[in-house]
Amino acid sequence: MKSVKVLGATVAFSLTGGLAQAADVVVGVPSWPSAAATAHIIKVVMEDNLGLEVAMQSGSNAVIWEAMDRGSMHVHPEVWLPNQSNLHDKYVKTKGTVAQNPNGVEASQGICVTKATSEKHNITSIYDLTDPSKSVLFDTDGDGEGEMWIGEPGAASTAVEQIRAKSYGYDQTMKQVVMDMPLNWAALDAAEKAGKPYAFFCYTPHHVFSVYDLVMLKEPKHNVDTWKVVQPTDDPDWLAKSNADSAWDKAYLYVHYARSLEKDQPEAAMLLKHFKLNADQVGQLSHHVVVEKKDPEVVAKEWVQENSSLVDSWLGQ
Repeated sequence: MKSVKVLGATVAFSLTGGLAQAADVVVGVPSWPSAAATAHIIKVVMEDNLGLEVAMQSGSNAVIWEAMDRGSMHVHPEVWLPNQSNLHDKYVKTKGTVAQNPNGVEASQGICVTKATSEKHNITSIYDLTDPSKSVLFDTDGDGEGEMWIGEPGAASTAVEQIRAKSYGYDQTMKQVVMDMPLNWAALDAAEKAGKPYAFFCYTPHHVFSVYDLVMLKEPKHNVDTWKVVQPTDDPDWLAKSNADSAWDKAYLYVHYARSLEKDQPEAAMLLKHFKLNADQVGQLSHHVVVEKKDPEVVAKEWVQENSSLVDSWLGQ
């Protein structure tokens, strides 16, 4: 098995206890751009339309879920399912301390290369990564072995991509690189400009598809009978006990929120229950933040102004 290289780290930080405790609602902010923009949209609507004081608090998925369970945070703006199904099942189904918004945004996940790479080297299938003559094309550090980015440190999807590499067998031909998302996009951009192959975990909706001409590698249809994913947080022997030798199942993104809001801030809970975006809107939000380099709060304020009718529907107006 090739090594899994971890570069950098995703740092979670908290607001000061006094500031978070003084707020009516605390919104969790995961590391990826569309989630940050969505979190700020929720903040703007709650402050401007409901008159609430809203604090923002960065954290990993696990941190935000645990905080919603305790009531120290109240909102996760973009939960990916089935990626976070272990956390969803624990806090929504078993403990009942977290509620799921019903309006999911359809998403897809896989491994991407640029269209130029696909056409020049005839790389179209996930199985091409198991071919040493093709995997070596993705060597980015000169050691004769191919590399691929499989995600950020601590992300549920990163663990699944390790499982998929093992299950398909390209863990024997490709080193899996784990690093923060901005580093990946910088590496992709450098490879694209140099005309060199680059393979990476990708998903839609995402701004990257509007910046580069990408191809998602073909895979066998998702097989629920052979797909068994155990997360590292659930079992130290997670990798050996897992298998994922088919495509990801269709995914959906949902807002989740602490059930305590239904009693403490019922208007906020009602807003979160009716909150709804579509895939194009999520992709556009990501594009504004990353490509146009706009501050997520600025993006949110502009978006709310431009989509007042939709916002009114969330508020029951």
